[in-house]
Amino acid sequence: MTIASILGAIVIGAVIGAIGRLLLPGRQAIGWVLTVVVGIVAALIGTAIAQVLGVATTDGIDWIELAMQIVLAVIGVGLVAGMKRSSV
Repeated sequence: MTIASILGAIVIGAVIGAIGRLLLPGRQAIGWVLTVVVGIVAALIGTAIAQVLGVATTDGIDWIELAMQIVLAVIGVGLVAGMKRSSV
């Protein structure tokens, strides 16, 4: 992995995590670091699922892959916020 690919994963993870957090109703008591981590994990899992389904390599923007990543980020932010809330 190069520095550029690591930075790219962090930026994409931050964007995916932020979108997921914005779409989840209510207040989430997690910080921005956890949001980025959830976004990175959601982006990786969403890409893997899209590759298995054969929708990851299209011309232009991969809307189906992006939608999968955002849905996974919403689920991930909800799970992490729920776990954090129950541990407090």
